[in-house]
Amino acid sequence: MFSRFKTAARILLKGEPTNKTRNPIPAITDEEVAEIKQFFPRQKFFILGHARSGTTLLMRLTRLHPDVHCNYQAHFFTRKPLLKSLVDSPEIEEWLTRKSNRWNHGRDLSPLVLRAAADFIMERDAARQGKRIVGDKSPSSVIHGQVVRDMFSVYPDAKVINIVRDGRDVLISERFRNFVEESKFLTAEDKRILADLRADPAPFSDGRRSIFTETFIRNIASRWVDDLTETDAEARRLYGQNYHPLRYEDLLARPFEEMTRLWRFLGVDADPSLESAIRAEMASNPDEEWQAQRNEEIASFLPKGQAGNWQRLFTERDKSLFKTIAGEMLVKWGYEKDLNW
Repeated sequence: MFSRFKTAARILLKGEPTNKTRNPIPAITDEEVAEIKQFFPRQKFFILGHARSGTTLLMRLTRLHPDVHCNYQAHFFTRKPLLKSLVDSPEIEEWLTRKSNRWNHGRDLSPLVLRAAADFIMERDAARQGKRIVGDKSPSSVIHGQVVRDMFSVYPDAKVINIVRDGRDVLISERFRNFVEESKFLTAEDKRILADLRADPAPFSDGRRSIFTETFIRNIASRWVDDLTETDAEARRLYGQNYHPLRYEDLLARPFEEMTRLWRFLGVDADPSLESAIRAEMASNPDEEWQAQRNEEIASFLPKGQAGNWQRLFTERDKSLFKTIAGEMLVKWGYEKDLNW
């Protein structure tokens, strides 16, 4: 009896005890999905892809359709602190599961809170434009398969699009973005390469000198392989028919055909008049314009958005090293027939 009085007094003075760690955040249930769609009814989709793989272009083209809107860079699942950080603490769990809260019906409301927050962010702009399908594009380079698992726990009813680009061109695009921005992550060796490139670009433009350090090639190539491997496998496993992979190079070569397939995947038809809108959109390149404003001297060295830049810029060492790390992935996605390139 004394122990009970002691416990009651402690709760009265300090409140109910809380856990020091948070229990796993539960996945949203089918019943909760149906419930939240009463408030946020628009169909959702997500565009994934390794950084520098064409996610921005695909976003711009996707929302040309009168029924489809696409936001960008929400990073709900692809960059920390992530959407789940909103409820990822013992204190929040205690609040959302508290027995005295009649509105939670004895269940952790965390997945509904996450879904409601993301739904509102996405549907806000779509509602203003009168569009009934809405998505977000957020590239990822480091989280890989966990992106898809986290997404499925909140959006099991969504559709997932994954754009893939030749990893050799991803490597080049990533390098020049760092050069243009003069990234804080540039090493002393990187800065020497950048200075030499400014002084005399000729040997870098025909494969005589490499724009890469060995460390850079290894890091980006490994991430590209891991991201494609895990993201594709998890998306196929969890989303099945609601997963749509495509290649950036096919989008460049057959834009209207690829976009027609993508829009049909989202459940809408493509009017022939959209072909001219697609051509006009692809003729512009906001990223190229931004890089030119930031550092025109370096930005002008590399044609943006093109396929096959690696053939001109890779040295023999670059080819050999990339082939060792990512050669099999190039074959898997149809960029090479074998390792003899």
